[in-house]
Parts: sequence; C-alpha cells; structure tokens
Amino acid sequence: MNKDALMTFDRQHLFHPVLPPHVHEEHGALILESAKGAYVKDIDGHELLDGFSGLWCVNAGYGHESIINAAHEQLKTLPYATGYFHFASEPTIQLAKRLADLAPGNLNKVYFTLGGSDAVDSAIRLIRFYFNSLGKLNKKNIIALEKGYHGSSSTGAGLTALPVFHQKFDLPLAWQHHIPSHYPYRNGEGLSDQEIINKSVSDLKAKVEQLGGPDHVAAFFCEPVQGSGGVIVPPTGYLKAMRDTCRELDILFLADEVITGFGRTGPMFACETEGVVPDMMTVAKGLTSGYAPMGALLMGDHIYDVIADGAGNTPVGHGFTYSGHPVSAAIGLAVLDLYESGGLLDNGQKVGNYFEQKLRGLSDHPLIGEVRTAGMLAGIELVVDKTNKTKPSAALQVSPKMYKEGYKNGLIFRAFADDVIGFAPPLCCTVSDIDILIARFEKTLNNVLNIEEIRNEVV
Repeated sequence: MNKDALMTFDRQHLFHPVLPPHVHEEHGALILESAKGAYVKDIDGHELLDGFSGLWCVNAGYGHESIINAAHEQLKTLPYATGYFHFASEPTIQLAKRLADLAPGNLNKVYFTLGGSDAVDSAIRLIRFYFNSLGKLNKKNIIALEKGYHGSSSTGAGLTALPVFHQKFDLPLAWQHHIPSHYPYRNGEGLSDQEIINKSVSDLKAKVEQLGGPDHVAAFFCEPVQGSGGVIVPPTGYLKAMRDTCRELDILFLADEVITGFGRTGPMFACETEGVVPDMMTVAKGLTSGYAPMGALLMGDHIYDVIADGAGNTPVGHGFTYSGHPVSAAIGLAVLDLYESGGLLDNGQKVGNYFEQKLRGLSDHPLIGEVRTAGMLAGIELVVDKTNKTKPSAALQVSPKMYKEGYKNGLIFRAFADDVIGFAPPLCCTVSDIDILIARFEKTLNNVLNIEEIRNEVV
C-alpha cells in the first residue's frame, strides 16, 4: 500500500496511545518499515538510530535470527495453549523456571501477562486476595511515588502519578495515594543523598500514619528508576531503605521493573544493585525484547502460599486468555539466551559506562540542566537557566522541537512534555553506535538552541 493511503487510513481509523487525537491527525503517522540492530528505517527510507528501543523495550535490538527462528518453530509446533483447565506448554513452563532462577530471593512464582500494565493490575488484585485471605480486611490502601508510572489501565493508571493519566479519567481512586519522588535535582536541593533517603522514609511513614496506620495500608509500589516521570535516578541506598521501611511497617513492597529489568540499568534486574528482594516484582518490555507482547508478575513464596491456602478448593478468579502464550514464551527464552550466553548483558554494562561518560561530556551545553544515567538508561533535563534550574516556557515547545530536529538528524529519543529527554538505547549498541548517538544528539541540541526565540530565553 502506498504511503498516502496508509497516512489517510491511519488518520481515519487508528487511535494512537497517549497522543492528542487532533494533533496527531494534523501531524500524521511516522510509519516505520524495517529495522536491524539498533537502527530503524521509515517508509521514506530515512534511517534512524533508535535511541529509545521502541518504547524502552527492544533491549536486544532488532532482527535477531535466533528470536525469529524460535517464534517460527513454536508457531509451527503449537501456536497457542491456554493456561486454564490445568493446561500448559513447554516454553511457558521453561520460561517460568528461568525467571524464578534469575529473580532475586524467593520470587519463585510467575504469573504471565500481556505487558506491564496488566502485570500491575494483577499485582493489585492478588494483593487484595492475599490480605483478605489473612483476614486483614482493612489493608486496602496502596502508596506510590509522585512522577511514578505503573501503567495506564483502569486501576494502575491511578497509581501512575502523571497528570495526563488522571485528567478526565476520575483518577486516582480513593485507595490510591502518593508521596513525593526522591527526585534529587528538584526535590533534594541542598540535601545529601542520605538526607534525601531519610526524607523519603519519613514521607512514607507519615503517609501510612495519615491513612490510619499499617492496618489500613497494603503495599508500596516503586520503580527502581522512575521512567516516564523523567528517568529519575534515586541516590544509592534508596531502594533498600524503602524496602526495609515496608518490612518494618508490615506492608508489601512491589518493585516495578517493567522498564529497568533485563539489563536496562546493568544487572539483570535493578533490584540486584542493592540486594533488594521485593515481595512482588513486575516485568515486561525487555522480557521478549518487544518481539511479542508479554509481561509477568513474580511473587515470593510467602505471598503465593497465603493466596493458595486462601483459595482452598475455589478458583482464584483472575486470568487472561493469553497468559503464558507459548510463542511469546519461546521468544522470551531466546531473548534470555542472548542476554546470558549471547553476551548482551555484558555488552550493555560495558557500553552503558561509555554512554554515561559521553552524555556527561555534554553537561556544559547551555540547554542541559542535568544528566541522569543508570546503565543504558538516561534522562537529560533541559533548562534555559542552569543556576536557577529554570525550565523553558511552555510556549516555546522545546520538547516537540527537539524531537523533530532529532528525527531529521537520524535519531529517535523520548521527548517528555516537561522538557526531559529520555534515552534507552538497545543493549546491542557498540561504542561506535554510541558515538553516532551522541553526535546526532549534540547536533540536535545546537539546532534547537539556534532557534531565535529559544536562544533569547537562555541565560
């Protein structure tokens, strides 16, 4: 089909995620046609370095024959198997075992989902079942972080703390609460790392007390690195301190590793950095490297045992048609092979260090207020006044201009609405790929700085 027809049908029929519909109708679709390694090509033949791995997910890069072959063989052998009625399939069982072996501590039970949002929803439902099974009927409230992201489903979106996910959706719900993000650049000015951590611990304890004490609070959800909130990296020790506080308060600790899992921040899971074992952990994205939809909720044995005992001979009324889909599971196994025996995890760690070094080399640019990195994950906060950390005025539309210039320069990144640039390049990137990324990003920064109305606002 020719490009004009596709553009027309897109405008007429396709409802795109997280976009103002009329703005998209005017803008039109950026239609991608092919991809290989860390690069994608659009329908016009314009090649771009994908500095965001699709949507934080194509960790392994595009076009791996081993993944494609695994999917092909599974499609020929058994394209679908339900998990209902005691049925299972070999790749699904194998993937559950491998995830349990790789995950921290006693996270030995795996419930498969289609992605991160429904993994969070599954966690919420099973947390309710868990405490009701224990007879702790008042433990309903769940606390998360401001600027956190926990999906866009009807319940998870309320734990997400980004205004656009609440506006006109009647969210958050009455049992969903938030405490300030650690956010060192904005919320921690003048504080040491330990003081920032202490403040977050105090904020959590105060919120629990405000809600009636631990008997009225079920869980605390957090990302090891806040992703869609602007790639906000906490001080070292933060995750452990919050996990320890949850244990002290007798509330569950859920680590949302949908973005940070599978080598994105360096280790297989970001929790490993501080030796944290959550009660529950959500994963998705890098699990299949975006080659097929799949997510998972991992839970500790102590959680599973209570749920199983609470159910007795009655079904646990939670399930999805495509939970543990055998083709997705086969893909997941092939992706894990690439991370481990294929060397992608090691490469991501090595190249991640180089990526951080090269990005920090741009810190003196007039538009850059802060560079934040965690392995192959980075956020660059744009300002027009470094001293006062002043963001550009909204009328300047700096983020959309950055994205447009980046695309022209052959680079894809995330341009957040609050003037933060997000990077999550594939773990397959070479040092040469990073050099290309940095050169194209610096050119983009300079192009935007040279726009008169923006240059005039820079101090």
